[in-house]
Amino acid sequence: MVSRFSTALAVAALASVSVQAAAQSAQGTSAQDLAQALQRRYDAIKDFSADFVHAYRGGVLRKEIVERGHLLVKKPGKMRWEYAGAEEKLFVSDGVKLYSYIPRDKQVFVGSVPPDDQATTPTMFLAGKGNLTRDFSSSFVDPAAGMPPGTRALKLVPKTPQRDYDWLVLEVAPQTLELRGLITVDAQGGQSTFSFTNLKENTGLSDKDFTFKMPRGVDVVTDSPSR
Repeated sequence: MVSRFSTALAVAALASVSVQAAAQSAQGTSAQDLAQALQRRYDAIKDFSADFVHAYRGGVLRKEIVERGHLLVKKPGKMRWEYAGAEEKLFVSDGVKLYSYIPRDKQVFVGSVPPDDQATTPTMFLAGKGNLTRDFSSSFVDPAAGMPPGTRALKLVPKTPQRDYDWLVLEVAPQTLELRGLITVDAQGGQSTFSFTNLKENTGLSDKDFTFKMPRGVDVVTDSPSR
């Protein structure tokens, strides 16, 4: 469960010239051009929020689980994923530590946020970790079923093998490069598909939104130091 998450976007202040350049790159013929345009766009993002749908397919029977929730992201390295529904979940990064909490299990898993230049999980890329053109090889693929017409899908394979995922796909709007979806595949063949709606960018999110308050009566499990 934790490894699936151990898996931004436009800026209101972008000059009109930058917006036009990004749109032109999105329509170009090179996957590398699109990756460069996306990186420029992501570099300008300070924070964003969105509603998400997360579909995970894995296991021998390839059973699919669909969940929904709300996402907050603030650079550098801060995230808050709140899952609603029958099984509540909370995944928080305060920029230093990662907290994974499922109330039903009465456990909190605590890990460390990777260095600024590393995106060891797909979701950490959304929080400003890593670099699309430096860290990944890119190619075009077909967007997932259900995406709006015209969606561009960019497959990214890490140049350095990662423990928690083999590759990821970013799905973006063709003109604005707004993020529409994120797909990741892990070493066991499990696939996570995120779709995003109600995106709000650069609203000035507070650091308090990314403070994790340890619940009472839970077991705390800390990642062992790497050897």
